[in-house]
Amino acid sequence: MRGTTILWGQFIVAFIGAMIALQTATQFVAHKLGYQEALGEPAYHVFGTPCYWPWKYWAWLYQYDYYAKTVFFQGSLIIYGGVLVIFMVIVFMSVNRAKRNKHPDAYGTARWATVKDLKKAGVLAEEGIVLAQTHDREHTLLRHSGPEHCFVFAPTRSGKGVGIVIPTLLSWRASVLVYDMKRENWDITAGWRKQFSHVLRFEPTASFSVRFNPLLEVRKGENEVRDVQNIADILVDPDGSKDHMDHWEKTGHSLLVGAILHVLYAEPDKTLTGVAKFLSDPDRTFFKTLNHMLRCRHLGDRVHPVVASAARELLNKSENELSGVLSTAMSFLGLYRDPIISRNTAVSDFTIVDLMNAKNPVSLYIVVPPSDADRTRPLIRLMLNQIGRRLTESMGQEGKPHRHDLLMLLDEFPTLGRLTFFESELAYMAGYGIRALLIAQSLNQIEKAYGPNNSILDNSHIRVTYGTLDDRTAKRISEMLGTATENRRQTNYAGHRLAPWLGHVMVSEQESPRALLTPGEVLQFPATEALVMVGGNPPYRGLKVRYYEDRRFMGRAKLPRPDAAEWQGKELKGLGLPSAWLQLPAPTVEPEQPSGANSNAASAGIAGGVLLEGEIQHNPEWGISVDDRQQPEKSKSKLEPDDCHQDAEKRKMRELEQQRTERNRQLGRQRAIEQSRQPSGGGMPL
Repeated sequence: MRGTTILWGQFIVAFIGAMIALQTATQFVAHKLGYQEALGEPAYHVFGTPCYWPWKYWAWLYQYDYYAKTVFFQGSLIIYGGVLVIFMVIVFMSVNRAKRNKHPDAYGTARWATVKDLKKAGVLAEEGIVLAQTHDREHTLLRHSGPEHCFVFAPTRSGKGVGIVIPTLLSWRASVLVYDMKRENWDITAGWRKQFSHVLRFEPTASFSVRFNPLLEVRKGENEVRDVQNIADILVDPDGSKDHMDHWEKTGHSLLVGAILHVLYAEPDKTLTGVAKFLSDPDRTFFKTLNHMLRCRHLGDRVHPVVASAARELLNKSENELSGVLSTAMSFLGLYRDPIISRNTAVSDFTIVDLMNAKNPVSLYIVVPPSDADRTRPLIRLMLNQIGRRLTESMGQEGKPHRHDLLMLLDEFPTLGRLTFFESELAYMAGYGIRALLIAQSLNQIEKAYGPNNSILDNSHIRVTYGTLDDRTAKRISEMLGTATENRRQTNYAGHRLAPWLGHVMVSEQESPRALLTPGEVLQFPATEALVMVGGNPPYRGLKVRYYEDRRFMGRAKLPRPDAAEWQGKELKGLGLPSAWLQLPAPTVEPEQPSGANSNAASAGIAGGVLLEGEIQHNPEWGISVDDRQQPEKSKSKLEPDDCHQDAEKRKMRELEQQRTERNRQLGRQRAIEQSRQPSGGGMPL
């Protein structure tokens, strides 16, 4: 049998209380008797007052009670009063010890948040992302003003737009980027936001829109190759669903990198449409296009090494493989043959840096109709990729902090496909003044796009849901809310059924676990309520916001949106800078040599001044120290203009000669292979 614990605390309290009562009675009697010598020597003095030992009271009571009955009676009352106080204290301690715990924690401590918890969590700020409102009479808005990200998931038509997106846009005063599929956010909020910010609407499929050219965001110099490779990464993976590229995609990626760099340096149409036109020029074959890339002097008197490498890699391939590579690359550029999209991506009315460093905040609405969402997804992904990477490269311009924070409000976020860079950048994006408000219909959408082990939820400090219609999502929400410990009382009655009273009644209590909301309760969640989960704090069950019923937003929502004239005039004034690419002079192109000489020179790696391995040159613009070992004599000769105006008949003869040379080379290769298969054949490996 397990022994019980000795209640030392109650013993100590009783002893100390008894000594205090007895000491008080002793001093009272001594005071009444005038501290006479007959009382004996005092034990000590306190501020000149004699003090006696507590047990002296009993000795005096035995000796002098007959002479001072009234005094000793009063002393006895003091002792009795002390005993009563001690008894009451002990009873209180016993009751408190036996009292049931209001918040049992045997199975979990989950509970609903109170207003005090909301203040501690910092969601009662005056401005920020609107989450919900409280249940009290004031209906205080819950706003998140911290640097952390927010994730909202709720079924379609449940009120995400009218309860979170639009109220946030009608109260957020810094820069914002909005992915607006239905254009309702633009129609309702642009009128208020134009009062303090540049309001821009990029709608690539509309006849009127602000324009954005992704190629003009490539930084000329040492960062140009990196920027172009990032563009090519998005082009070859338009849906974000490919973990690995196959041979054709890798080779097409290499071709796109070289072609984009060549177009930026040498072609007048510096757009993705221009890249498509350059690769599919009907006036020349793809073989001549690659030779043109090799002969163009991009860097003064030299060919760009990346362009030369891409062209030479393709020229070394067979005709059939070359055709497959071109077809693969062109399949990624088909979107930009649309004349409307081509016009809207021809120039840039603003730059990415303007979003956080313009004089006034910028409100950029990316509007894509649902009917064109799949078709334009590569362009939107490319745009978001460039914005995310560019704004997280440095903490500010020239060491200075950015002027405005940026809210990336991405409605229907999973429809953009897997943005790998975005998933990884959520972890540190907040340090650059960028906050994300991601909205989805269910957690299944996120898992479908990013996989079951994604980090979207991990990096979202605040999660808001309006319930769900999906069983799996309901289980996840129930797990997020946690488990509470519940006290269950059970009463047993004993006695004869016909007796006037029961003979025995027994009441027992038992602790058991219970989910704060079961999956079934999540599926039946009221349509007027919202669940707000803040990291490190209890969840709160609040009310949804309806901007059209809330006086705090109704007036702002009725302001007229900006018209076309304002966009082209006031809204775009001061935005966008002339690109360095548009100021480049037209490069010179080395005249094409006879086919034999050109083929030999190209195979030797020196056609048009192409750099060989180990033949590194110094490029002052890049700031790279390198060794200039040898220059082809051909580059020192006088450069002639391109042969695009030469006689068509001569051009056709050279083309036939090149085809004949290639055919002879393939026949020789085939004969060598056949000889190697014979027993006495040469040693050429198969």
